[in-house]
This record gives sequence, C-alpha cells and structure tokens, in this order.
Amino acid sequence: MANELILVVEDDEKSRKLVRDVLMFKGYEIVEAETGKEGVGLAQERRPSLILMDIRLPGIDGIQALGRLRAEVATRAIPVMAMTASVMTNDRQKVLDAGFDSFQSKPIKIKDFVAAVEQLLERHRK
Repeated sequence: MANELILVVEDDEKSRKLVRDVLMFKGYEIVEAETGKEGVGLAQERRPSLILMDIRLPGIDGIQALGRLRAEVATRAIPVMAMTASVMTNDRQKVLDAGFDSFQSKPIKIKDFVAAVEQLLERHRK
C-alpha cells in the first residue's frame, strides 16, 4: 500500500539512494538516517510502517539499534528488516536470532527487495 512511511537506516550513501529511489518509485514515503542512534530517534519520532536497517553502522550497530527499538513500547511492534552484505549462513541466523523480522542481502536485487518489503508490510497490517 503506497503512502506508507519507511525508515531507511544506512550509512552508505549509494546504498541509501538506491533503496530510496526504488521505494519512492513504488509510492512509499521515505525518511533516512545514517547512524543507528539517529535511526532509533527517527523511529520514535515518526513511527514508520517499516524500518530497513543496515547491520554495520557507525556508533551503535543495527543489532544494538534493534534492541533499543524493541525495548520501547512506541517502537516495539514496528517491523524491522535487516540489510547487510554479510551473507554467510551463520551471519543470517545471528541477525534473525537478534529479532529482526526479515533479512535482505546487499547488494539488493530490486525485484526481490520490493517483494520482501511488500510482504513484510502486508504481514504486519493483519
């Protein structure tokens, strides 16, 4: 459903621009953060429908940021998709064990990425 707000927490400008451009083309509203701390603050302030979180971030990493989001009543239920270039099976399991709702490897495959975003949003609307 277009017009939903998605928070993109990504320190790499090229990756952030690609995700932003793809999702805006699909009709989503995007807000961006470059650090985990900034992402947590924006999530608390804006209450997005979905958060796309890089794992390797300056300051607090994506797993620590997720912990802070899950600790707050206001942001606990927001679905969070991990985005990382670490695609080893044990890395993927570590991310899912940390409590992320889904996992997307980078570089993203646009068609698969959009389908994963839409599927996660749909699952959390119910």
